[in-house]
Amino acid sequence: MQATPVPAPTGASRKKRMESVADLDSEWPIEKRARNGPQPQPVPCLQSLGPAASPQAPALAPTSRELGPYILLEPEEGGRAYRALHRPTSREYTCKVYPACEDWAVLEPYSRLPPHQNVARPKEVLLGPERLCAFFPRTHGDLHSLVRSRRRIPEPEAALLFRQMASALAHCHRHGLVLRDLKLCRFVFTNCERTKLVLENLEDACVLTGPDDQLWDKQACPAYVGPEILSSRASYSGKAADIWSLGVALFTMLAGHYPFQDSEPTLLFGKIRRGAFELPAGLSAPARCLVRCLLRREPAERLTASGILLHPWLQEDPVPLALSRSHLRDTDQVVPDGLGLEEAEGEKGGREVGLYS
Repeated sequence: MQATPVPAPTGASRKKRMESVADLDSEWPIEKRARNGPQPQPVPCLQSLGPAASPQAPALAPTSRELGPYILLEPEEGGRAYRALHRPTSREYTCKVYPACEDWAVLEPYSRLPPHQNVARPKEVLLGPERLCAFFPRTHGDLHSLVRSRRRIPEPEAALLFRQMASALAHCHRHGLVLRDLKLCRFVFTNCERTKLVLENLEDACVLTGPDDQLWDKQACPAYVGPEILSSRASYSGKAADIWSLGVALFTMLAGHYPFQDSEPTLLFGKIRRGAFELPAGLSAPARCLVRCLLRREPAERLTASGILLHPWLQEDPVPLALSRSHLRDTDQVVPDGLGLEEAEGEKGGREVGLYS
């Protein structure tokens, strides 16, 4: 198979144009993700929480497919990604597949954002007539799964991980990117010890054209959405909304459950609008302070992403992870992630919400 190189939009990534339609448009159906369309029910953010089910192995493709220097193996994420093998190095990658017509929307955020240790970038991009394939390094699970498997994350470990999350967000905000759909599952581990995090990708990121970060859309997971998005038909600060979502993630890491929960979307959104939550007992004063600084009802009162990195809770020396993990116990409860806000608003009736219900 031959590929003709074309100019790459990112410094660390390579982009090639595939000459054959069959290279990317084989007999494997690849679904385009609907941003606002109906999704399988019930909404995961609002469903009952029980033991994490063993994931069903994805159906293998009839045969392996060669794509440039890669061999595509079994599909993942419902056909939106594939496990891929780089033949020259025998390294495994995750091949994410997008419609070719979305190439600029997919790649523009990476062209705007300088490389950062806590933001994953595609190592190579292949473009065909109808499909774009971006190859990312394989990871070792996501932060959502870590919280699912434990009752809560102890403060020293949570601080080490959250510092990396805040650093990634600060880097994005500094260079004019709003993530919009920020949640635990978007942060993945790059090492098997699960101590190093990266933002998995920049899907759905909004590229700002200036200092104004006002947005109009309501794209967010119900559990992570900010009150200002629910309470007004006007625009809202995209960066401040990201901070709220990051605060929800921090609360969930420390408490083992979401700060706002209800089986009925209308009641859930009412709780978020009121902004009242209860911190778990046993948290240190700096940790409690940081959570409160992020989950403020008024967007202007929240810390900025850069300000988070200066908070005292993130300045303390963490206890070695081997010690901090020693007292953890497996839990029979899980934390779910959710779909878009519009889908949740259309869902009536759900099962009970809460990690320990």
